[in-house]
Amino acid sequence: MREDIIYGRNPVIEALQAGNTTIDKLFIQDGLKHSQIGTIRNLAKEKNITYRFVDKRKLDSMCDGENHQGVIAQTAAHSYCEVSDILNVAKEKGETPFLVILDGITDPHNLGSIIRTANAAGAHGVIIPKNRSAVLNSTVAKVSAGAIEYTKVARVTNLAQTIEKLKKEGMWIVGTDLLGEQTHSECSMTGSVGIVIGSEGEGMSRLVRESCDFLVKIPMIGEIESLNASVAAGVLLYEVVRQKREKGEL
Repeated sequence: MREDIIYGRNPVIEALQAGNTTIDKLFIQDGLKHSQIGTIRNLAKEKNITYRFVDKRKLDSMCDGENHQGVIAQTAAHSYCEVSDILNVAKEKGETPFLVILDGITDPHNLGSIIRTANAAGAHGVIIPKNRSAVLNSTVAKVSAGAIEYTKVARVTNLAQTIEKLKKEGMWIVGTDLLGEQTHSECSMTGSVGIVIGSEGEGMSRLVRESCDFLVKIPMIGEIESLNASVAAGVLLYEVVRQKREKGEL
């Protein structure tokens, strides 16, 4: 497993509390006084994790000048799960599966933001392809604001084949497409559902698009023709939440 880092006070605290990430060492800015730094030190002591105080320039170089807020955790790369693990989460909660499927999301900021929204909307997990996708690195962890510690992410070799398997298990797959025949609010997205979000530039791949049961579009009233992928995901996921609440599924 390659080494990676998590930076920022809240992401580091979430990683320490959740315990799902192996943290090898903590680096804390020398002389920095903040209540969250005290929390981080106490958590590190509880979990027998070594920490050392370093100059701010050391932290700046470790994360290429990003806003580390005075703390960096050196970790092993975040692990992925199997699709079956995500489905088991829904089963254990007694809920119908609610998945987010990402096709071609290569920007780690978008991936982190979508994982954060997926967690907030109650999705049971996220599926990404091994190719044409951002990976679970420190940027994703930072942008997800800790959600990466609680939301399972599966990485699959063939996204279209995975979708076909999910459909055989009774899941409806809804893809976002500018040429969709109905808007997101007109499409039924209750029950067992998977929402597919494609890349901003190319959208979904042909095979993934053809695997979807429904293609929906988000109404665009202004001059801009499309939304940022993470924003589109937020619109779609909370439409699922709205519909599930109306039907008494949440």
